[in-house]
Amino acid sequence: MQLTITNLNKTYANGVQALKDVNLTIEQGMFGLLGPNGAGKSSLMRTISTLQEPDTGEISLGDINVLTQKEEVRKVLGYLPQEFGVYPKIDAETLLDHLAVLKGITNRKERKEVVETLLQKTNLWQARKKNLGGYSGGMKQRFGIAQALLANPKLIIVDEPTAGLDPAERNRFLNLLSELGENTIVILSTHIVDDVKELCKDMAIINRGQVMYKGSPDDAINEIGGKVWKKRITKAELEDYKSNFNVISDRMVAGEPVIHILADSQPDGGFASIEPNLEDVYFSKILAA
Repeated sequence: MQLTITNLNKTYANGVQALKDVNLTIEQGMFGLLGPNGAGKSSLMRTISTLQEPDTGEISLGDINVLTQKEEVRKVLGYLPQEFGVYPKIDAETLLDHLAVLKGITNRKERKEVVETLLQKTNLWQARKKNLGGYSGGMKQRFGIAQALLANPKLIIVDEPTAGLDPAERNRFLNLLSELGENTIVILSTHIVDDVKELCKDMAIINRGQVMYKGSPDDAINEIGGKVWKKRITKAELEDYKSNFNVISDRMVAGEPVIHILADSQPDGGFASIEPNLEDVYFSKILAA
């Protein structure tokens, strides 16, 4: 199954154009959607998941017209938004069973098997009798995936899923997503470059509602090979360098800025050539918007 997005546009009532002629083709597997906060990622995810209408454009999921066959989409969609609520005084097993009924799994034996399988898959079986109010952030995210999988979805959308998770929980969650991507379209919408680098063979970078790049992370890195230069400077020099060079990133190291510059040739003798990474790609594309 393939997700195809064609000429998608969305402008909100306050005049903000959240999506500008978005065109994407997404195949089965893990797909990373990278962009800063406010780039249009959530607007795109909400549109794909039938929660809002675009102004113009088309979306198809296999033979399903996403914009006109919303109920058909919802039957095969698993959606984990950036923020979702849980009933804090209900245990995970009970709530997942209730949600399974709402998803149409009315046979008690079948529902019991589905719930148990999903709690095992998300590594929540040992905590199934624990009230959700006592779950850690990572456990709640894994419960969110469990409920998203109830319909045996063909498309799974997760919006900023690892924000706020500690490293151990983040690794557990990413491993789970990677496993799901073997048989499903999984869209990982995030501003965390490492999440995409570690999981996705295909990706897009979006900023100000526009797609700035579509392709594999490796190809994106190769595009700027030999064009990224690094230099340590003083704080007083930073603004001058930003004015005179294409500075794609700067960070403080031992109290002084280290800048990365995108240039076809060595800017001056103080710069050293470095192997680019996906973060360099990300910043170079975002600045181009």
